[in-house]
Amino acid sequence: MRSVLSSRHSFDVSERHLKRILRERGLSRRKNYSSLVDLVDFIRNQLQSSGQLHGYRWMYAKCREKGLRVRKEDVRVALKELDPTGVSVRRARRLRRRNYFAKGPNFIWHLDSYDKLKPYGICINGCIDGFSRKIIWLNTYTTSSDPKLIGGYYIEAVERLGGYPRVVRGDLGTENGHVRDFQRFFHINHADESLDSYLDGASTANQRIEYWWGFLRKECMEFWICLFAELRDNGYFAGGFLDKSLLQFCCMGLIQDELDDTAQVWNTHTIRPSKNISNPSGRPSVMYGLPELYLTRDFLTSSDTESIQFCKNECTFRRPIPCDPDVNELCNTIISESHLSLPKDPYQAVNLYMHLRDVIRSLL
Repeated sequence: MRSVLSSRHSFDVSERHLKRILRERGLSRRKNYSSLVDLVDFIRNQLQSSGQLHGYRWMYAKCREKGLRVRKEDVRVALKELDPTGVSVRRARRLRRRNYFAKGPNFIWHLDSYDKLKPYGICINGCIDGFSRKIIWLNTYTTSSDPKLIGGYYIEAVERLGGYPRVVRGDLGTENGHVRDFQRFFHINHADESLDSYLDGASTANQRIEYWWGFLRKECMEFWICLFAELRDNGYFAGGFLDKSLLQFCCMGLIQDELDDTAQVWNTHTIRPSKNISNPSGRPSVMYGLPELYLTRDFLTSSDTESIQFCKNECTFRRPIPCDPDVNELCNTIISESHLSLPKDPYQAVNLYMHLRDVIRSLL
């Protein structure tokens, strides 16, 4: 608290005086915890979707993010009672990983595509800051192979943050071509830099984002992978254009909501200390926004509006509709005529998918 007051508000105060101020205003650590009934209801609701993949630490972080004031031990006990099978399944071995080092926030961004749902028409692309592990973007769309689209993700982030990183690390695929060109274009006046502003290599060696994909699958995507595989195995998904478009129409919005929620909770949860002393611990959003607390600095370089607009002219951006325009229009017509509504959870989405599939196939 003292560090934030000093660095962000130029207000220096001793620990003793700060404690005196808090005491005079009756401020202390929270003691009015949420009721166990509210906690159990929240966890039970989470277990109806991808929340069934969560361990108690991640479930605790989601509780905090949603405004529940709970103890971590209460979450652990409640989850064990409500989902004993899931608790036992999550007991797995840990992998030994290579050491990693980044100088500070925005020194290096790692970007990659997550292809586990690609056979079903759901394509995910993400980017993570190497130092803080803050998620820079996490998007789903109908493709992750279009370099103009991936370039659009990058430019949206640069415009939102007001600058570009020192280095971007991607894999060898052609989908990152525009990101590579934009990054080098921004660095064209940094001829004295000894390190290339864009690095590529094998996807499996892109350590930060590859680790995070494993986390995403464990906490979120495994649920959708199994749900779609069940449709396929039961003969309700053949992999054709229509089936992919219908899944995109019914599920893409829900999946993007889950990705947004997962990124938000991740960015505000606490990363525990590691044996690798060069890896800082703490909350990604704090490590990203307050690098001085970790004796480093922000490596973001400011970008001008003209350069950003020049790059945007070379990009493709996501449309507001989740699938092919003709299929989207047909689906909305059927929903209106059948007096249905858009799905609010995965199981409603599957039911709507099967209904739309039957109706459209009967018209062909």
